[in-house]
Amino acid sequence: MRSARRRALRANAVGYALLAPSLVGVGLFLIVPVFVAIAVSFQSWNIITAPTWLGPDNYLSVLTDPDVWHSFGVTVQYTVLVIPTQTLLGLGLAVLLSKRLPGSPVFRVIFALPWICAPLTLGVVWKWIFAPTDGALNAILGTRIAWLSDFATALPAVSFVSVWTQVGYVALFYLAGLTGVPADIQDAARVDGATELGVFWRITMPLLRPTTFFVLATSIISSFQVFDTVYAMTSGGPGAPGRTDVIAHRIYNLAFERLDLGKASALSVLLMLVLITVTVIQQVYFRRRITYDVVN
Repeated sequence: MRSARRRALRANAVGYALLAPSLVGVGLFLIVPVFVAIAVSFQSWNIITAPTWLGPDNYLSVLTDPDVWHSFGVTVQYTVLVIPTQTLLGLGLAVLLSKRLPGSPVFRVIFALPWICAPLTLGVVWKWIFAPTDGALNAILGTRIAWLSDFATALPAVSFVSVWTQVGYVALFYLAGLTGVPADIQDAARVDGATELGVFWRITMPLLRPTTFFVLATSIISSFQVFDTVYAMTSGGPGAPGRTDVIAHRIYNLAFERLDLGKASALSVLLMLVLITVTVIQQVYFRRRITYDVVN
């Protein structure tokens, strides 16, 4: 018994030793900054002078700031434009790729390329494509449209780039989910007279609930934190407070342009609470799992 316990303790020690570098990284770069941001959110600090305690004043100031609410509204609009579009397109691409059509492996790589590229680099490239004078898009259309400086087209243009970037990511996860759907259940439904649309809607989609939850949760979190691409394309413009002034850009503006780290941290904490709430709501909605046990 003692030797078995010693072996178990030794195995656990080896496991924790192997995990230690990752745990240290997670602690230093993910967990510690959260507590630092919470602490700073109750203070007034401009990086140059020593911080002073303010209590909840930063939160009250942020919650009553019309620019913050404008940025939140822009972020919600961006999310509404991006999430349904990229989810439906990604699901459609995954269904096509699961058919194993000729060239499917090549298209998998092509769809994933935008996702693995640096968002800031993609933003610079697309800024040139959307340029009003020498941009590739206007050259093809034979017109002159200020895509990124016009109030009506700035946010849709940025949203289009985000969808183009993320749709391969969504497709790959849905493709992984489709490979896990039992084929015999689908075949049984077809034998019972179900159409292909009926099989997909009543059999495949319920079995993709865990995948859909993961895709939606990560995509919504990503959309509320979007910054690089938007900043590279529009710098939070056009105009004041900005048609593409998303919430992450507002945090950047408070922290590094106004040097008000207290308000920036307070807004960051509020954003974290919003994302946690949205994720919990999604988890409650998707918590039902449909499983099938195959008995031999």
